[in-house]
Amino acid sequence: MTPSQGFLAEIKDAVTTRAALLVLGVLVLQLAFITSYIGAFHHPKPSEIPIAVAAPAAQVAERSAQQLATLPGDPLDPRVVEGEAAALAQVRDRDVDGALIIDPAGRTDRLLVASGAGASLSQALEEVVGAAERAQGRTVRVTDVAPAAKGDSRGLSSFYLVIGWCVGGYLCAAILAISAGARPANPHRAVIRLGALLVYAIAAGLLGAVIAGPVLDALPGSIWSLWGLGPLVVFAVGAITLALQGLAGVIGIGLAILLVVVLGNPSAGGAYPYPLLLPPFWSTIGPALPPGAGTYAARSITYFNGNGAGGPMLVLSAWALVGAAVTLACATLRRDPGAAAQP
Repeated sequence: MTPSQGFLAEIKDAVTTRAALLVLGVLVLQLAFITSYIGAFHHPKPSEIPIAVAAPAAQVAERSAQQLATLPGDPLDPRVVEGEAAALAQVRDRDVDGALIIDPAGRTDRLLVASGAGASLSQALEEVVGAAERAQGRTVRVTDVAPAAKGDSRGLSSFYLVIGWCVGGYLCAAILAISAGARPANPHRAVIRLGALLVYAIAAGLLGAVIAGPVLDALPGSIWSLWGLGPLVVFAVGAITLALQGLAGVIGIGLAILLVVVLGNPSAGGAYPYPLLLPPFWSTIGPALPPGAGTYAARSITYFNGNGAGGPMLVLSAWALVGAAVTLACATLRRDPGAAAQP
């Protein structure tokens, strides 16, 4: 039997320096996760919510818009439009988040909201506009022109669907790394990994859309359009993860979690859409990251006939292309005869 070298020696033998550093990295990610979620969600506050203002007379609409623009804290960003039809079109096109229709002949105005874009956002509009109307001795009647489906509690199903797709994307890429090395041995292996990821993304996109639509009856609208979005989200996140692994090895998995989970999820506009997120840092980065782009596109497809989905789809496409290109570039630069001969 080998004589004991003491407890400290056993620890040094059992826990390598590399393992200790990786555990420290996990602790940093955990604390960043807590900080990001609590930081983004602990104090939601309306900030410059886009709202259209319409009235039979332009002067009345302009006066009302000016009053809304001067509310303390700048909760609204009003813009005058020509008539109720134009106001309704802007809400349905996702150019604004609500519309106030002034009735100068009476004491009751109409507020158009769209809870499908997020119940917390429509409720914030109701509260802010309602208080402003009461201060003027008026009342407001609320009309939801894009209501969330019965099975879509608070309009969050789109967000959870996209988060599920994102989780699948980086887990699939991480498994490919764990099973055959974080960095692909050569360009052919990189292409194989990207191909496997694409097949997974197509399947995950379809199954996610089927579960959210026909199975759970949470999201109305075209299942085929959601299926078109799903593989793009999954592949974009997976390609980012493969690229980061190509650049940093196994540490790239942690970097992908940092980007997608720690930064991407709180800023995605799920529980609190962009105009409610404080500090503004979150609403600034959200549209540029896959969870935010995916959530906005999913809500557009589900409740707004795809209006406003073009920009987010381009964002996701850019992530997918950059991720794939970096993955291939890392494999090409790493190539050597010994690596190419490996199984």
